[in-house]
Amino acid sequence: MQFESSTLIDASAAHIHSIYANVADWQQWDPDVKSASLDGSFVSGASGIVVPHGGPKSKIVFTRVTPNQGFVAQCKLPLCVMRFENELSTSAGATRATHRVTFEGLLAPLFGRLIGSGMKNTLPKALASLKAYAEKTAASARK
Repeated sequence: MQFESSTLIDASAAHIHSIYANVADWQQWDPDVKSASLDGSFVSGASGIVVPHGGPKSKIVFTRVTPNQGFVAQCKLPLCVMRFENELSTSAGATRATHRVTFEGLLAPLFGRLIGSGMKNTLPKALASLKAYAEKTAASARK
């Protein structure tokens, strides 16, 4: 089961990647995140903790971090893996950000209905918030 949403952001991929890398501030732009932390640097293999609004604290592992292109992270659930793919690509002088959530494993259909249905609705909101935050902070950095 998979959910995906995209938006164009008037900011460089490098700037958006720096926002992703600042895991402790994810709640500044992601309305689903109550708090987040990272053990060490934002690199492939790193791990951290994410506390969503209305959900339990979860360990997150960054399976792939590619500067200026995005990252893949995952949380383990009982008999299921919830994967987050955040991709960046240049498009007509802006950056296209695509966020995708995938549930895989024996209980993927169950978690897809329990958790995924809410994420399907909030992915566009998170991207709209990321767009506003990235464009505001990019404009401030240019001044």
